[in-house]
Amino acid sequence: MKLALIAHDGRKKEMVALAGEFLGLLGRCTLMATGTTGGRLQRECGLQVECLLSGPLGGDLQIGARLAVGGVDAVVFLRDPMTPQPHEPDINALVRACDVHDVPCATNVASARLMLQALQDRLGPG
Repeated sequence: MKLALIAHDGRKKEMVALAGEFLGLLGRCTLMATGTTGGRLQRECGLQVECLLSGPLGGDLQIGARLAVGGVDAVVFLRDPMTPQPHEPDINALVRACDVHDVPCATNVASARLMLQALQDRLGPG
């Protein structure tokens, strides 16, 4: 299972907590993340994560490109809807790519929990 993990600055703490909650599952997946998010997941959770560029520098687009060719099975993108993002077109393109290619995309903690729990149930015990 190939998962992409992205979190805006105001949601990185929540991403780390979510990863801690699903450490067993995430440890069995191939993980990619945008720069700072991936670094925090490595340092704070001990996960092996391929760190791409940060979102504003093109990380969202890198994930979208992989997704378009089957390189991503699901996306957790903890967005901060209250803070304007300079790379909003890239964010919209990634979410659109998820819709076009029928890839699950959770954009808040509640939907991420549901998706990760379903994946955990599907993959069975580690």
